[in-house]
Amino acid sequence: MAHNRYREAQPSGENTIVDSEIAQLTAAGVEVLPFIRSSDEIPSMSKAAKALLPISPIWAPRAQHDLSRLLTEHRPDVLHLHNPYPLISPWVVRTAHRHGVPVVQTVHNYRQVCSSGIYFRDGVICQDCKGRALGVPAIKHRCYRDSAVQSALMATTLAVHRGTWRSVDRYIALTSAIADHLRDYGIPDERIVVKPNSVPDPGRPAPLGDGFLYMARLSPEKGVDLLLDAWRRHPVGSLGTLRVAGDGELRHLVEAAAAERPDVVYLGQLDRAGVQAAVEASAVVIAAAMWHDVLPTVIIEALANGRPVLGTALGGIPYLVGADAPHEPAGTGPAAVASAVAGHSPPPAGPSGVPAGLVTGTAGWVVPPDPAALAAALPVARAGAAALSAPARLRYEQTFHPDVVIKRHLDVYAGLSRPH
Repeated sequence: MAHNRYREAQPSGENTIVDSEIAQLTAAGVEVLPFIRSSDEIPSMSKAAKALLPISPIWAPRAQHDLSRLLTEHRPDVLHLHNPYPLISPWVVRTAHRHGVPVVQTVHNYRQVCSSGIYFRDGVICQDCKGRALGVPAIKHRCYRDSAVQSALMATTLAVHRGTWRSVDRYIALTSAIADHLRDYGIPDERIVVKPNSVPDPGRPAPLGDGFLYMARLSPEKGVDLLLDAWRRHPVGSLGTLRVAGDGELRHLVEAAAAERPDVVYLGQLDRAGVQAAVEASAVVIAAAMWHDVLPTVIIEALANGRPVLGTALGGIPYLVGADAPHEPAGTGPAAVASAVAGHSPPPAGPSGVPAGLVTGTAGWVVPPDPAALAAALPVARAGAAALSAPARLRYEQTFHPDVVIKRHLDVYAGLSRPH
């Protein structure tokens, strides 16, 4: 299991997922050899090691040496790669293949194409580098760590390793949206498996609370400002309580809203017990992403607790709530979403009174990422929470429960053969 851990100062769901995956595989009887590097190691590196850092995303010679030694000594059946940047490098795929070991990669973002990995820049969705041999727009806009030099290195890395990524033996796409991203990149269907992550089973759901819970990093792409705009369009107290948990650069917006309205409560950064308590106190969980969020773990936690989810129709959110039908209803397709992102209000509600663009899934609702659309959906979600509580829990049990997910995970490994 190869993974470059993100800095501990920057909470990472990916780090948590990798730790959980190692524990689940070990419990299932799989011998897991962690090949872990951490970005926290960088400040304490020697001058010589730091001098090689600029080329690490492309090659990372020390990592290749260490991995080659591990593969020679233990001869594992598979190398499972998560994040390779910056200390491991996609070159580990070539190293593994040189040793006759097949490679699986779980795709957590869009970094086969996008230097920042999130298809989001300056407050809006951006796919300017899609289809380009070299991501010049990423360099121009300093998309990687706000540095033209580092952006140039990352764009070069993505260009150099296009063939590397296309040689991966099996991709794990966390949602159907990521599977579409990989197909668009040129990966054939037979090398893509849709397998989401899981969260531990909290047990029988507590009775529904009231109001809404938003729990995410308080940053522009996560849409907390979108949510607050939508919330302010309703009279104080008319929707119950909006609880907001998390921290980040937009924290001041939440604190201001909580000071302004008694129906907004800022919970700060929560520990495990605090998260569970906040979920149980609420009836609906909100995922208001403004980017193509791959797989917000908070949604799976909500479903596990029998809480339906109101989300934006972007990324993996429709898949998670069971609203990713192949034929999208009018008002929810890419054109409608792009229009909403650009700041255009959705059309008025149809004759049925259902807000335009609102799609009901098996475990929640999705709407275009627009404040008017989200505002119109809030009372619908509050009124419909009880009816979707049991289906939300059932979707978790059938799709995201650890017992289900680990079986599909092992099937991925079993379906591999060593490369020639």
